[in-house]
Parts: sequence; C-alpha cells; structure tokens
Amino acid sequence: MALIKLSRTERHRLSIFITCLVIAVVFWLFFALSNKYVYSVISQIQYKNLPENKAFHPLQQDSVKMQIEGSGWQLLFSRLPFNTSHIEVDLESLNKQHYVVLSEQFSQISQQLEPQRVVSISPDTLYFDFSTRAVKKVPVKLQYNVQFKKSYGISAPIKVFPDEVTISGPKEIIGDVEYWLTDSLKVKNADGTLKRTVNLLKSDKANINTYPDKVEVVLPIEEFTEKLIDLPIRVINNNHYDVKLLPGRVKLTVLTPLSTYTKIDKESFEAAVDLKKWSSQSYNQLPVQLLEFPPFCKLVKQEPQTVDFIIHE
Repeated sequence: MALIKLSRTERHRLSIFITCLVIAVVFWLFFALSNKYVYSVISQIQYKNLPENKAFHPLQQDSVKMQIEGSGWQLLFSRLPFNTSHIEVDLESLNKQHYVVLSEQFSQISQQLEPQRVVSISPDTLYFDFSTRAVKKVPVKLQYNVQFKKSYGISAPIKVFPDEVTISGPKEIIGDVEYWLTDSLKVKNADGTLKRTVNLLKSDKANINTYPDKVEVVLPIEEFTEKLIDLPIRVINNNHYDVKLLPGRVKLTVLTPLSTYTKIDKESFEAAVDLKKWSSQSYNQLPVQLLEFPPFCKLVKQEPQTVDFIIHE
C-alpha cells in the first residue's frame, strides 16, 4: 500500500485541523456535561430518629430507586463503580403510624444530595412491621487474625471486658442470637501480650441495638520452648485380659509457654490405648491416644504413634 506523502504546508494544515477538532470536541463535551439531565440511581437507606420503645423491621429492601436531576458531570460520576449512594430517612413519623412517606421528606433528602435535586423516589412509601421488643445478654466472640513471631503464641485464655453484650430488638430476631462478634483484630509479628480496644460489629438491621459498642481485649502472648515428656501408657476398656504393651511408654515433644515450663510434667498428661479396637475391630496395633493434654501446649512429636500388644487370657 502506497503511503500518502504530504508537503510541509499540508502537514501544517493537517496539524491545525486536528488541533481545532480536538478543541471543538473538548468544548462540546464540556458544555454537554454542564447541561442538566434526569437519571436513575439506587440509594441505600440509613435511618435516623428511630422510635423509642418500639421494635420494628422494614417490609421492603433497605434501598430505593430515585430519579435525580443533575449535571452531566454528576451523571458521569454516578455511574462509576466505586460511587455508592445513600440517603437518610427520618423515622419520627413511626411514633404515630406504621409507614413513612418519602415524598414528604423530599426537601431534606435533596439537601443531602445537593447540588442534585430529587425528582421522584420509588417506592414512595416505606412500610414497617412492629413487634414485641426484647432485651437479652449474649457472650462476645472475638474475631482475630494474629501473626506471631517465631516461637511465640497465645499462652493463656483470651480475656474480654465485658464478656457479654446487651442487645435489644424484635423478640423473634434476637431470640436466635447466640453471641455477638467483634471487628477483626489484626496484628503482625506479635511477641508480647496484646491489650486492645475492639469495636463490636454493628447490626445490619436498624432496629437492633447493642450496649456497649466496644470491648477491651487482652491476648496473653509468650515465647514457647520445647519440653520432653516420658509417660506410661495405660489400657482402657479392658475387662479381664492381662495385656502387655510393646513399648509400654510414650515420649512426647511439646511446646510450652515459658511461664508454665516448670509446672508442666508427666502428671499433666495421660496416654492410653483402647482395647475395644482389638476386641471389636480386630486391630493388630493399638493407636496411642492422649486423654489429658495441658491447654496452650502444642504437640510437636509423639513416639510411638501405635504400639504392639500381647494378650494373656
């Protein structure tokens, strides 16, 4: 394909034409985006002025479709994926009735969206179901993701203050609540006891209240060290047999917190084999089970895992 050769004058004229075209497009785009348009957006509802001493839940989704009048720029930004819209709806009228008319709150909602203006909202009326309000206490459950430095770990029970939260809301909803979660506590390279204030998760329902809204958390963290434990193996579920185990002892390598190192001994553990695995299931070897194991210790190695046995009737 032959290339079109332009003279210097023609190239200059073409450059001027392209520049003018780009400027014209930019000005057209600017004026187009400056015009007013009516467009649709989906907005999440947040409630305020909740009625006191009443338990309720909405009978529709917590979102509405709104027709908005705004500039082309606002229309453009409303279509971006990270742009999330929400409006506050006043529930004060629920003290007298079981519904809220959104068209009566157009001015307040429009103020939240300025300089945009609300043209219409669908649905225009939000309905609510009222029920018996109940109060109960449930335990707090800590969510955490703690990464420890090498040889460190949790060495004692985690403490939460307070360890219960008071929740109130519709009886049929909070009746199924067994515990309340905290926000996730995230820590890296932990090498000592952690003391933190952690927020409780907020309910996704506007008619559920919690008190308090945060707790104090203590995570005991210590360095761990290895300890060797040698203990005898006993036989369980043996009615009348004379049983000899080969070997008759088990050696454990465990990790234990430094603070409890001297307290951990063979009396803290119990190892056993279950003779039912031979009498009922015909095992040729019996697996060694650890019936007692100190909390917050970690098993590194167990020798042997199974033992041979001789039965004398």
